[in-house]
Amino acid sequence: MLKITVCPVCGGKVRQVKEDWAGEFRGQEYRVPDLEYYICEDCSERIYPHEAIKKIEAYSPAFQVAEPV
Repeated sequence: MLKITVCPVCGGKVRQVKEDWAGEFRGQEYRVPDLEYYICEDCSERIYPHEAIKKIEAYSPAFQVAEPV
């Protein structure tokens, strides 16, 4: 996983977190368990590595394949 130590927005200190993450798509809430990403301790900017984005996509209803009619 990518190692980030400085916030690209404000230059503050960034720490890695691993927690359940909640999202919403068109009013439908969903959860991503144990998502690893970075958060800035100064400005709260969140930085999502490629692996985190792929995991969010796997759980998001926005990326679910529609069944043919």
